[in-house]
Amino acid sequence: MDFKDQVDLDASQVEDRGSGGGGGFSGFPGGMIVGGGGIVSLIVLVLVFVLNNVGGGGGSDEPARLQPSSNLSEQCKTGKDADQSQKCQVVGVVNSIQGYWKQEMSGYRPAKTILYEGRSSTGCGAASSEVGPFYCPRDQHVYLDLSFFDQLHSQFGAKGGPFAQAYVIAHEYGHHVQDLLGALDTGSSVPIELQADCYAGVWARNALDTGFYDKPFTPAEISEALDAAAAVGDDRIQQRTTGRIDPESFTHGSSQQRVNAFQRGYEKGEPADCDLSGLALSRTDSARNPKLS
Repeated sequence: MDFKDQVDLDASQVEDRGSGGGGGFSGFPGGMIVGGGGIVSLIVLVLVFVLNNVGGGGGSDEPARLQPSSNLSEQCKTGKDADQSQKCQVVGVVNSIQGYWKQEMSGYRPAKTILYEGRSSTGCGAASSEVGPFYCPRDQHVYLDLSFFDQLHSQFGAKGGPFAQAYVIAHEYGHHVQDLLGALDTGSSVPIELQADCYAGVWARNALDTGFYDKPFTPAEISEALDAAAAVGDDRIQQRTTGRIDPESFTHGSSQQRVNAFQRGYEKGEPADCDLSGLALSRTDSARNPKLS
């Protein structure tokens, strides 16, 4: 995933908060969050219960070790920087995604990505890195702790790679598009999540036209996204964490559904092909196809 060396980056679309801000994790009292990794739906309620009720605490009593925020505008100026720094890579990916949606969608309003470490305050309440990447409709920001990408490999078995990271970010911006369209209030969670996967595939298909990349993404890079999508399917996560699969409790879709949704967007290349009704496979289908084939 090579950026054009001389393309200008707009670092104002990404804010790096460092670590230690926002206090202990206390759930999301300020509003709904929309998750992209699958782990949000399965872990967040457990975290809320454990961290808020066990011992009556709301997080660790130990003071956080603060890491200073950084000025990305000084670090991330061109595509060459994006090829050399993970944070600048995030800037480049965000720029490309938003460049696409600005061209595609009338009235598109940019959403900022917030990078943080450990915990951060958000418009939806205090967030901990354990909940994974998410979109907060209340402040229209995407929140991302970069350690998630290590967890995606070490805990969820994904191969990882730069394009797997791009897929996760594109998925979260899919939720922003849904928010602008009013779709977050109209659909059940599985079709909403699958549509965000489909939107990620649509961006991938059209990313070269945004002017940030040297060449189209390779089949190997696309396979990184498909592998990541499969790794965070509800069935895979349930099997890994509980030893059983319960399709009735799915919130993001099975591995196969998530792969199919991204592929649909990538092959069709048009947001209109990501309609909710076309992505809403039955729960019976989810149970019948619990794993990536």
